[in-house]
Amino acid sequence: MEKGKLSSYLSTTLGELALGKKHAARVSRGKVRDMVDLGDRLIITVTDRLSAFDRVLTTIPCKGQVLNELSLFWFEATRSIVPNHIEETLSPRSVIARKCDVLPVEVIVRAYLTGSAWRDYRQGKAIAGIVLPPDMRYNQKFESPVITPSTKAERGAHDEPISTGDVVRRDLVSEPLWRRVEECALALFKAGSEHAARNGLILVDTKYEFGTREGKLVLVDEVHTPDSSRFWHADTYDELYARGEAQRELDKEYLRRWLIERGYMGDGEAPPIPDDIRLETGLRYVTAYERVTGRTFMPGDVDARREAEIVEKAIARLA
Repeated sequence: MEKGKLSSYLSTTLGELALGKKHAARVSRGKVRDMVDLGDRLIITVTDRLSAFDRVLTTIPCKGQVLNELSLFWFEATRSIVPNHIEETLSPRSVIARKCDVLPVEVIVRAYLTGSAWRDYRQGKAIAGIVLPPDMRYNQKFESPVITPSTKAERGAHDEPISTGDVVRRDLVSEPLWRRVEECALALFKAGSEHAARNGLILVDTKYEFGTREGKLVLVDEVHTPDSSRFWHADTYDELYARGEAQRELDKEYLRRWLIERGYMGDGEAPPIPDDIRLETGLRYVTAYERVTGRTFMPGDVDARREAEIVEKAIARLA
């Protein structure tokens, strides 16, 4: 997608799902997703909000559609590994999902020493209870992927990394269920890595969220998106790794680095994010979608009023 075309969406981003007075009280807002509770189901609208370091900072053109459609692509591709919560697609950014009891742990799978894991490693910290060898290098590949869980933070707080053992010891998830979660997470990561490799990409790390419904494990939220995952270009990995340089990436680490360079890591007031940074971030989202799926990204209707009408009609049908 050309930068000029994407720039036309800078002023029409969807910051929130704005329903009429009759339904507004039903809406709950996460960092990126707005949800309407319909009892046994949820309507989930993926906005264009962008969060970094657990803070919502700005909006990114077409981001919500990219996240939603990329997740739908992966939900379908991984259905044989674990069922998911999607029931119906309403629009390019809104779906109906079956409500699940979401586990209070985010499951992060890492194949390379980078990002927050690298920052902790440089400070001599264990990575979610895992003590790594003392001579590892920036962006080095692990012998095999590792699971580094974190507890879900309340709004305004940071997620807390914990060990896999602490997940069970703290009674966050029962041991049998947690073993099933680990099994599914590694299988999902393997499938994602193999698909990414066929498209010239490396799936570096990712976050999964799971829930249960009628006693069965269910995959929820999003899968292998630029928000939940880190992707690198495979063709330049070896060269850049040998030089100790940053990898060419398709995820929002670009924006994280921009913020870190200005001294922001989640505390205090964030620096204003200019349109050229928002646009470059948006291009990375679109490029990720096209590289991962092999499809051309086609921007949908981003009119906030139209999105609200779609959701309100679904509420009337389901309520």
